[in-house]
Amino acid sequence: QVHLVESGGGLVQAGGSLRLSCTASGRASYAMGWFRQAPGKERGFVAGISWNGGSTRYADSVKGRFTISRDNDKNTVYLQMNSLKPEDTAVYYCTAGNNLAVPTRTPAYWGQGTQVTVVS
Repeated sequence: QVHLVESGGGLVQAGGSLRLSCTASGRASYAMGWFRQAPGKERGFVAGISWNGGSTRYADSVKGRFTISRDNDKNTVYLQMNSLKPEDTAVYYCTAGNNLAVPTRTPAYWGQGTQVTVVS
């Protein structure tokens, strides 16, 4: 069993940056990632990272703007979000048990979510 707790969400102006953090308790040797869900839209894949950090995947909509990383000594995964746009507004969920070969596949474990709001 893995318990995930996100932090770092908030309100930011378009063009700004935020960094989300996710701390995992329990088994840490999972691929992890981030999904998001905007109001009225389906939940979607954002980014994923392998258990050792050697491989990453990104949704096309965030490539070049978002960076996922992890620190296994701290059991923590990060999502650095730069050049934020209003369309990035969503609840962001940390996940574990991601499948990087099929990144849109629903992961096994989910955090409670953190709100990110980007205003123009």
